[in-house]
Amino acid sequence: MHSTSYIEQCVAHLRKGDTILYPTDTIWGIGGDATREDVIEKIFDVKRRSKEKSLIVLVDSIQMLKQYVEVSAALEQLIVDLTVPTTIIYSNPRNLAPSVVASTGTVAIRIPSHDFCKSLIKSFGKPIVSTSANISGEISPAVFEDISEEIKANVDCIVSKEYDTSEYKQASRLIRILPDGSLEYLR
Repeated sequence: MHSTSYIEQCVAHLRKGDTILYPTDTIWGIGGDATREDVIEKIFDVKRRSKEKSLIVLVDSIQMLKQYVEVSAALEQLIVDLTVPTTIIYSNPRNLAPSVVASTGTVAIRIPSHDFCKSLIKSFGKPIVSTSANISGEISPAVFEDISEEIKANVDCIVSKEYDTSEYKQASRLIRILPDGSLEYLR
């Protein structure tokens, strides 16, 4: 479905600290290396977003997730059993850029179920930020045609819309794990 060379081109941009406009398992996102503070700053600038607002991070697998947060056996099973795109808020993240961590010491992470997105992250070898591809406060773009020209002009790399195979077309479900292990559904 996607050529390896195309993934390699996108990864080359990510390694240089560039921002990308790319499809995820939900809506179109603006992304970059989630471990580099300078990249996160660029993403906030492109979106004209307050730095107090959190960003979502995407990883390609539970194995990658475990490099950045603690994952219990029960949580791992919950992740395996998910049937819709779900972002989980974790406490005490590590090895991520400081500004992807909320002031509460938490980070929102999702493992996307989107072939191109997972292949991109796996090839890059690190988590990628995912924030909706819109100016802060505007409607999130479900399809490529909904993305503003301003956003397109201010990212470094635009992934071809042919790689958008998501059928979900809305923001992911968002849950928080409470200290007692129970779940709180936020959206």
